Amino acid sequence: MRILVGCEESQAVTIELRKLGHVAYSCDLIPCSGGHPEWHLQMDIFTAIGFMEWDMLIVFPPCTDLCVSGARWFKEKIADGRQQRAIAFFMRIVNCGIAKIAIENPIGIMSSKYRKPDQIIQPWEYGHETTKSTCLWLKGLPLLKPTNIVSKGDRQTYANGKTSPMWHAKSGKGCGVLRSKTFPGIAKAMAEQWGGRL
Repeated sequence: MRILVGCEESQAVTIELRKLGHVAYSCDLIPCSGGHPEWHLQMDIFTAIGFMEWDMLIVFPPCTDLCVSGARWFKEKIADGRQQRAIAFFMRIVNCGIAKIAIENPIGIMSSKYRKPDQIIQPWEYGHETTKSTCLWLKGLPLLKPTNIVSKGDRQTYANGKTSPMWHAKSGKGCGVLRSKTFPGIAKAMAEQWGGRL
């Protein structure tokens, strides 16, 4: 199959799809960090969608202006138009005309602005000892099945009593990119269950 993996600089899913024999390309506005620039379309996703006839689209849209973890800034994001632009981007993907589509995002406002996700998955269902509620909106694709259920892992406790998974506790420059990377177990499940081996 010809598969476009949008907003994916890490190439995690693209590499797994390539291992199975698919013609898969990652696409992002920034250079890829996955080590295969020959499989990377550094361009706007909608330009890439028009690049060829795609059998499947897997997309990880930017969540900064959509996810509930940033709710304290929603008023500002609504006022300056950032949130509406993010919603429009998401909906343009939904309506792009490709038969098989998977859209991944954290828990956020698209559950009410669009519809509830088809499923919410966790890394601990795919071999990673941590939590990260991840929504999947699917078109023409089956629900992902867990592949390796493990413990939910350790959590960081803060002075105010709140906790977060250890992967999320990392901070500093570039932490947003680090936090947005797809867990390898989930990438492999997406490739094998949605693409299959050729």
